[in-house]
Amino acid sequence: MKRKSKSAKFWENVWRYKALIIMAIPAMVWMIFFFYIPVLTNVVAFKDFHISSDGFLASLKASPWVGLENFKFLFSSNDAFLITKNTVLYNVTFITLNLIISVFFAIVMSELRNKRLVKVYQTMSLLPYFLSWVIIGYFVYAFLSPDKGIFNQWITSNGGTPINWYSEPKFWPFILVFIGTWKGIGYNSIIYFASVMGIDPTYYEAAMVDGASKWQQIKNITIPQLLPLMTILTILAVGNIFRADFGLFYNVPRNSGSLYQVTSVLDTYIYNGLTSTGDLGMTAAAGLYQSTVGFVLLMITNGLVRRFDNESALF
Repeated sequence: MKRKSKSAKFWENVWRYKALIIMAIPAMVWMIFFFYIPVLTNVVAFKDFHISSDGFLASLKASPWVGLENFKFLFSSNDAFLITKNTVLYNVTFITLNLIISVFFAIVMSELRNKRLVKVYQTMSLLPYFLSWVIIGYFVYAFLSPDKGIFNQWITSNGGTPINWYSEPKFWPFILVFIGTWKGIGYNSIIYFASVMGIDPTYYEAAMVDGASKWQQIKNITIPQLLPLMTILTILAVGNIFRADFGLFYNVPRNSGSLYQVTSVLDTYIYNGLTSTGDLGMTAAAGLYQSTVGFVLLMITNGLVRRFDNESALF
């Protein structure tokens, strides 16, 4: 029997899965135009770029090559250590809290017997995720407004002195961590909840026959079954450890200059630098720095995980 060539097998598979391929084409086109083609513009990070009326490509060609000068300017600034420290520490906190609280919330939801109540709780927890940071920023301002904020009204009604929240940096690490965790907890727990519901119920039946308590079932069945998923999502989160949520750190504290010590992160620094100086080269260098460090951390984390548990690694 004559064996089919690789080319024939390829086109046979294309024809067999043509419906799926057609469905994937819009996403592929979107990825190419908004992810892969923009990668080529990273060359701006190595040029003294100034856009002119001739258009982007002509400006890019005419801009002189400056090598690593944009990176030197970024790292020689007084804020380089501060914004890097804030970005990393906030993201480490978010990764840790989101992992623990999301798994806890998913397990609690899976243990509820009233499925209608589960849907209500999940909808309530998921609603903040669909609110923009602009809206959430106004909600926070309603509580923290120096004049008529709910918290200051409560403080003055009890004989205290009102607090100018937007000028007091010491409160904002806790506020930002709370708001960021609150907004994402519902969305982050959905994947874990689906994974818990997919665990074979015979495991729990066997554990109950052996007299295992509910905590022992969670400890010895649920969490070990969730561990590979927890590891993969943590690896992906580590890859974004140098990327902060711009809306959280810009809209919620209202870009207050008094709070820059605790709210300035790489993303807000890039935006403020672009709006104040118009230096596209420096901001492109900062963005490339974020992506490069995130990629390196992703590879290192995945390598460490693969060394201890190959099945839990991304690749």
